[in-house]
Amino acid sequence: MLKICFVCLGNICRSPMAEFIMKNKIKNLNLEKDFYITSKATSKEESGNDIYPLAKKTLQIHHIPYQLHSASTIEASDYQKFDLFIGMDINNINTMKKLFDNDPENKVYRLLDFTKLKKDIDDPWYTRDFEKSYQEIDQGCTELLNILKTN
Repeated sequence: MLKICFVCLGNICRSPMAEFIMKNKIKNLNLEKDFYITSKATSKEESGNDIYPLAKKTLQIHHIPYQLHSASTIEASDYQKFDLFIGMDINNINTMKKLFDNDPENKVYRLLDFTKLKKDIDDPWYTRDFEKSYQEIDQGCTELLNILKTN
């Protein structure tokens, strides 16, 4: 079973959207037994909070099922618990690499680096463009899953 942790700043917008988008894709392909998917934050600011309402609304618009979520923070001990850590922006990547002693097993990646876009996913908490974030996360998850299915 491949264990993937999606990571963003607060774990209330981008990373939970990625978690539930990826879970939906995996379910639709009947691959649920092959993957464990979750999400976490690099910051403690939103710890315990549910998905931000506009992120929920965006998932609903696209018919992506989600469940009650409680934001949690990534810890150094998580490095041995997961196979991949997928960050939403370069700040997430840099924070994880510091936390994980420079990522000796090459487990840390930025989501859109699996696509032609190769850029950060802007935080919709600040941009208010949840649809753009959804589209980019969806594209990143599709490309990542395609790579993982062929390996």
